[in-house]
Amino acid sequence: MADKLIIFDTTLRDGEQSPGASMTKDEKLRIARQLERLKVDVIEAGFAASSNGDFEAVQNIANAIKDSTICSLSRANDRDISRAAEALKGANSARIHTFIATSPLHMEKKLRMSPEQVLEQAKLAVRFARNQVADVEFSAEDGYRSEMDFLCRVVEAVIKEGATTINIPDTVGYAIPELYGNFIKTLRERVPNADKAIWSVHCHNDLGMAVANSLAGVKIGGARQVECTINGLGERAGNCSLEEVVMAVKTRRDYFNLDVGIDTKHIVAASRMVSQTTGFVVQPNKAVVGANAFAHASGIHQDGVLKARDTYEIMRAEDVGWSANKIVLGKLSGRNAFKQRLQELGVSLDSETEINTAFAKFKELADRKSEIFDEDILALVSDESVTSEKERYGFVSLSQHSETGERPQASIVITVDGKEVKGESDGNGPVDASLKAIESHVKSGAEMVLYSVNAISGSTESQGEVTVRLQNSGRVVNGVGADPDIVVASAKAYLSALNKLSSKADRVAAQG
Repeated sequence: MADKLIIFDTTLRDGEQSPGASMTKDEKLRIARQLERLKVDVIEAGFAASSNGDFEAVQNIANAIKDSTICSLSRANDRDISRAAEALKGANSARIHTFIATSPLHMEKKLRMSPEQVLEQAKLAVRFARNQVADVEFSAEDGYRSEMDFLCRVVEAVIKEGATTINIPDTVGYAIPELYGNFIKTLRERVPNADKAIWSVHCHNDLGMAVANSLAGVKIGGARQVECTINGLGERAGNCSLEEVVMAVKTRRDYFNLDVGIDTKHIVAASRMVSQTTGFVVQPNKAVVGANAFAHASGIHQDGVLKARDTYEIMRAEDVGWSANKIVLGKLSGRNAFKQRLQELGVSLDSETEINTAFAKFKELADRKSEIFDEDILALVSDESVTSEKERYGFVSLSQHSETGERPQASIVITVDGKEVKGESDGNGPVDASLKAIESHVKSGAEMVLYSVNAISGSTESQGEVTVRLQNSGRVVNGVGADPDIVVASAKAYLSALNKLSSKADRVAAQG
């Protein structure tokens, strides 16, 4: 029998550490439900001790998700571990993931601790965590750049204390596949009690090798858990991509001889949801989930595919969920059909008020756009005005005028703390004028570091999805807005970013 490869998804924790990718509690729960549909084995829901918001998000997910193990990250101290345990109380299956750095560089420069102090702290943390839950994962931060002898001592000690999973991260994306695979293999051979724990890999993509390194850790090193994120989301160059690892193992089962429990038909839906929630657009040539992943432009390729698909396709598009991309609803569709489609897309709105608000927006869109795609629906429910959380800034209406040779003018009505206000401005273009009209009243002082436009579906009447990234006082946030009018979408995205800037949720940098 083939071994099982455990898929540990950290989109909601490590993925969220991307600048601007922070999510609300509702957004995190929505993505967690989609990960459950995907049959992810372990969902790392957050870092409970980092903020009250993250604690509540972990708690909500632990209470709602029944089929996946729910995990919370914690540093190697009693306070973090206690906070994680408290947040995980409602989980059917709970895991505490505790970590401490073990490389000479991190111990000296970051922790300012001696190796013996780190060893003792690791043992105490795992011992304390094991008294809270039965499933404890230990990560040696910057493990790949650690000294082998010391790392062996740490791993042996934490397994003795009850760690059930040992994770050796390539925290800075420095590894090379063959070297990383052999590093894991050597560790497993040298640690006397290595067989008492599952070994895990967690690789970053700084040199573009996160997936290759992870698979080498599995094939050469014998790891049986891969830590990854949807779309490879993550800080710097990102993490190992869930969809690429899963499809590599399934497509090349002849080589890996491993089983994965992932229901791959939900991969594309998960990718879209994460992209639209965070505003991180998936590049068209991204493996598995990119718009061009199964497109054939070459005449020779097209001819071959028409005669026999396997001439140029090693995977079927429908196996990862592309066949779900069909027109499903229109302006004559009723509320029940809309609710059913939300369920099929893995979207759960918490109250009848939210469903009614989303349905009203759907009907409004259907009057302006004859064909409604899945992407349109996901964009609707990603809109903050659908959720019950009170936002400081809201969009009401916009008028703008532009013509060749004249400077564009914009007038916008927004709500600030529930009160309507009006702003006016000119600008270099209609978008610039509209955003300056907002700033004429808000005066946020934020710097725009990214503005991007993405067509949600493939026609001229498509909704435009705009991502705005703002930076202010060291904070970086993304705002996403969608509308058939790209100028309106831009205003909504800007207001969305301002709402996040006005939220003072504190975050703590964590293991990578």
